[in-house]
Amino acid sequence: MPVTIRDVARASGVHISTVSRTFSAPHLVNPETRGRVLACAEDLGYRPNRAARALITGRTHNIGLIIADIANPFFPPLIKAAEGQARHRDYHVFVADTNEDPVAEEELVHALAKQVDGVLLCSPRMSNSLIEQLSREVPLVVINRQVTGLPCVMMDVGQGARSAIEHLVGLGHTEIALLGGPRGSWTNREIRRSAAAAARTGGAELTVLGPNPPTEHGGGALAEQVQRAGVTAVLAYNDLMAIGLIEGLDALGVRVPQDVSVVGIDDIALSRLTRPKLTTVATPTAAAGRTAVDMLLQQDTDAPRGAGRGTAAGARRTTAQVMLQTELVIRDSTGGVPSSGGSGAERVGPSPHRLADPGRPTAATGGVVAS
Repeated sequence: MPVTIRDVARASGVHISTVSRTFSAPHLVNPETRGRVLACAEDLGYRPNRAARALITGRTHNIGLIIADIANPFFPPLIKAAEGQARHRDYHVFVADTNEDPVAEEELVHALAKQVDGVLLCSPRMSNSLIEQLSREVPLVVINRQVTGLPCVMMDVGQGARSAIEHLVGLGHTEIALLGGPRGSWTNREIRRSAAAAARTGGAELTVLGPNPPTEHGGGALAEQVQRAGVTAVLAYNDLMAIGLIEGLDALGVRVPQDVSVVGIDDIALSRLTRPKLTTVATPTAAAGRTAVDMLLQQDTDAPRGAGRGTAAGARRTTAQVMLQTELVIRDSTGGVPSSGGSGAERVGPSPHRLADPGRPTAATGGVVAS
């Protein structure tokens, strides 16, 4: 027979209610008594009933993680890191995929609201105003998006895009294309804004192609447009698009990097396996997953005990926002401007630009203006 709370109470010499409080409200139990109860529970192999504990505490010890596209290799490291961090804190993670659909995002938040203690909303496609409205229903932490008044974990793709354009300009490229990502993406806006500013500063012309689906097919479909544009370098919204573009250019007889240099963003595992290996902006996805879990659970810890869900949710709100560093990783897909004869130029330019400790928070502020 399974070990019950009565067995633990009998073994530790305390009342059943003391055992219950040890697991549901440990701060209310004398440290010596709490230690004895936990030791007995461990010896007996007792595991508290999560459903029963949720009825007492109002907390499920579950977290929802809503992902824009689980098939995108950008997301699995984030999911794995978030699950590991949550498990370390005795929480479970429910993962849901929206397939880049803002309507599905909203429906999933409503569906999860009563089953979890909070939701991590990763790369959402909903409007900022709708996200803020949903945060009144369930505590939210937004990943890869900036929303005024809500806790957010962002990756500094703006700095990454600037570094990528500066690298290309340093190699002599003055005609550069930017392959835009999906409409409604905060990341896409940040990349476009920063890339345009860096191109102006470097005296280069930036041709924006997009918005586009952030997939390998989306990148491949742009190969002919890139060729017609006459550019010598391309910055893609993500690695999948960059890899698709390289495949599309190869089918047209355009060589990378001899004829066109290509840079991606994300540093997914495939970027190191392609030929040529992809120059890319590494984003700290695992660090973002861990940080977001900690931010969400900190809100839960700060909530007043015994408060109703609506009151607690209001008390948990924070405007903390964290920006994580990105890093430009230079590999084989970028080189010098091709000669007029069409032969590939020898690689020239500055040494690889790298930022120290990618994924380390560089800013944590409140009340940042939403883009």
